[in-house]
Amino acid sequence: MALIKIDNVKKQYVTGSDTVEALRGVDISIAEGEFVTIMGQSGSGKSTLLSILGGMNHPSTGSVEMAGIKLYELPGEKLADFRAENLGFVFQSFHLIPYLTAVENVMLPLAISRLGNKAKKEKALAALDQVGLAAKGDRLPNQLSGGEQERVAIARAIVNDPKILLADEPTGNLDSKTSDEVMALFRELNRNGQTVVMVTHNPENCQYADRTIRLKDGMVA
Repeated sequence: MALIKIDNVKKQYVTGSDTVEALRGVDISIAEGEFVTIMGQSGSGKSTLLSILGGMNHPSTGSVEMAGIKLYELPGEKLADFRAENLGFVFQSFHLIPYLTAVENVMLPLAISRLGNKAKKEKALAALDQVGLAAKGDRLPNQLSGGEQERVAIARAIVNDPKILLADEPTGNLDSKTSDEVMALFRELNRNGQTVVMVTHNPENCQYADRTIRLKDGMVA
């Protein structure tokens, strides 16, 4: 059973008299519990596809279905709720708040939750423990290495127990040893039931995935 169905998705960007076709009719089906990497040269449409999957970028045409729900038929507020409840995001540049500790950064997605502060902190510490950083919850981002900052970003992405984890070049700023550690962590999260969709330019990352989808000129190659 497909958890994610992308049907004939096209995305055009219009600037003045120019039209750029970022995606030109993409069809992809991803099963629950799969770990899929998306590869392609710069400009192939990888990040556009991921932002559409994340409910952040409306396709020009086509449909995106997740867990049986047509994402872009949801009104704005419902789409935001769906994102918060079902999707976790990990970005290349971490996006950590510099003046918040690791545990406070991980607590951010819980801000709209009805949990009390103590329960939120416990949940955030559990997520940090899952990524091997329970002992560093009180440190600021600038007191952590690049790999540790990425782990905090992953903990923040999984703190709500999302069905789907979306990652955009999560090892792009890391050395090869740290990259391997982060990829092993994604694999472990996947084995524990998370569906992972990751954009990467590094072919070595694909060995951790069940399947690699290659994009070329906005289409599945």
